[in-house]
Amino acid sequence: MYAGRRWILPVLLAAAMGLSSCEALTEVSKMKDGTDGTGTGEPHPSNNGLSNSTINNWIYDNMNAYYFWGDKMPSKANTSLGKVPDEYFKSLLYQYGTTDRFSWIEEDAEELVKSLNGVTKSAGFSYTPFLADSSRSKEVVFAVRYTIKDSPAEKAGLTRGDIISKVNGVTIDTLNYRTILDPENLEFTMVERTGGAFVPTGKTISVTKDVIQNFPVQFYRVIETGNKKIGYLVYTQFIPGITVNGTGNSQFDDELRSIFGEFKAQGVSELVLDLRYNGGGYISSSEVLSSLIVKNLRPGTLMNKQIWSENAKRIFNDPESAYESYWRSEPNNLGNLNRVFILTSGGTASASELVINNLKPFMEVILVGGNTYGKDVGSITISDARNNYRWKWGLQPIVLRTVNALGEANYGTKSGFTPDYAVKDNVLPFQPFGDPSETLLKVVLEKITGVPAVASARKAATLTLPALDKEGGFDNPRNNLRDMYLDRPLK
Repeated sequence: MYAGRRWILPVLLAAAMGLSSCEALTEVSKMKDGTDGTGTGEPHPSNNGLSNSTINNWIYDNMNAYYFWGDKMPSKANTSLGKVPDEYFKSLLYQYGTTDRFSWIEEDAEELVKSLNGVTKSAGFSYTPFLADSSRSKEVVFAVRYTIKDSPAEKAGLTRGDIISKVNGVTIDTLNYRTILDPENLEFTMVERTGGAFVPTGKTISVTKDVIQNFPVQFYRVIETGNKKIGYLVYTQFIPGITVNGTGNSQFDDELRSIFGEFKAQGVSELVLDLRYNGGGYISSSEVLSSLIVKNLRPGTLMNKQIWSENAKRIFNDPESAYESYWRSEPNNLGNLNRVFILTSGGTASASELVINNLKPFMEVILVGGNTYGKDVGSITISDARNNYRWKWGLQPIVLRTVNALGEANYGTKSGFTPDYAVKDNVLPFQPFGDPSETLLKVVLEKITGVPAVASARKAATLTLPALDKEGGFDNPRNNLRDMYLDRPLK
C-alpha cells in the first residue's frame, strides 16, 4: 500500500485465489532443521549459509520498528532465536489468523518484489473452480475468467468462458484442484455442457509456463443503450507500470488516464468498474483511479489517512501530513458522475476496497456481486537489498491501516463490504466481458436503464454450479496477492 507518493526503497524494498495473503506465498521451510532453539543444524537455503539467530535478530529488529502491532510482540529475550526464520516470524505476529490475518514471510524477496509488480512464472490465466455437479462431491471443473495479455494461455487460445475438466489427462477433483496446475507443462481437456452433463469438445490446449507481466486493464468499452453512455472497465491489479531492475514507469497508470479520456470524450454519464478479480496492489495507483472517478474533484484535499504504530512514527519523525493522501489533479476525471457501480467478489481486496472507501464520502457507490475480502490494512516489503541480499528472506508485515476522509473504514472484517445487490457469479459458461447478459453486468445495466438485458447468443447451455472458492485462483499462487502495499524509504 502506498502513501500517495511512490518512493523506491533502498534497503527495505516494496515492490489475484486459492491462497490468501495471511499465508506465505510459497511453501516455506519444508526443512525443519535448526528448530531446537540453539540455532544449530543445517540452515534453511534462504539463509545463504548464515545461522537462524542472525536472520531472526534482523527480523525482530525490523518488526519492532515497523510492525503495526509491534507493541504487542514479546521481548526479544522471550523469543526462540534458533527457530527457522519463517516460524520465528510467525511467532511474533499478534493474534495470528484473527487480529493479524495478513502478515507473511517469503523465501525469496526478489521474487516477491516481482510478483508485487505483476511479474511471475505462469501460464497466465485466472479461473474459478466449480463442483462439476451439485449432486456429486468430487469432480471439479475450472471456469476460465480471463487470460493475461501475451501470456502462454492467451497465445494458446484459452479464453474467458472456456471450461477445463482435466489437466495432463487427470480429472480435476476436490483432492487435487489446488495442486493440479503445478507442473510447468500443462495440457487442458476442454468441455462444454451438453444434455445435462459436461462432455469433451474434442479440443485440448497445451501451454508451457513462462515469466510474464500482468497487464491490469483487462477490458474496457463504452456501452450505449437507450440514451445512456456507460463506461465499463475491467481492472485486475493496481500496478503503476512495468518495473525493470528496480526502476518503474507509469505505463499502466497512464493507460487508465487514457481510457478515462476516451470515456470523457464520448460523454459517458455512468461508470461500471469491474474489480471482482482485483486483489489489490499499489496505493499510488488506487489514488490515480479514485481521482479519475470522484465527483467534483478537488485536488489537494484529503482523500484518506494512514494510521501507523507510534514506534514507526517516532522513527520517521514526519509531520502528520506525511500520513495523509490527497486527491490528485487528473484532467480526465469524469467529473459529472453522481454514482459509480462497482462489481465485487471475495477476490475484491485491499487496494480495490480502498478505492471503494475513498469514494464513499463523495458520491454514491453501488456494489454489485459478492462480499469483498475485508482488508483495510497495508504492508511493506522488508528485505536485505541494501546489503546485496546477505539472506534471501523477505518480510511482508502489516504496518498501517487506512481510513477515508471521514475517518471511516467499516470493512476490515472477514465480511468486507456487503454488496447493495448480492449476485452470485456462478452461471456457466462465463459470458464475454461487456456482454449485456453477463451475470453481474446484466444486473447493473437493468438498474441503470430499467430495461431487461438482451439474452446472450452464446450457444452453450448455461447452468448454475456451486463454487469451491469465492476468491478464485491463478495457475501460480504468486499471482494470488490480496494486498495493498506502500513504497517509501525506511530508516
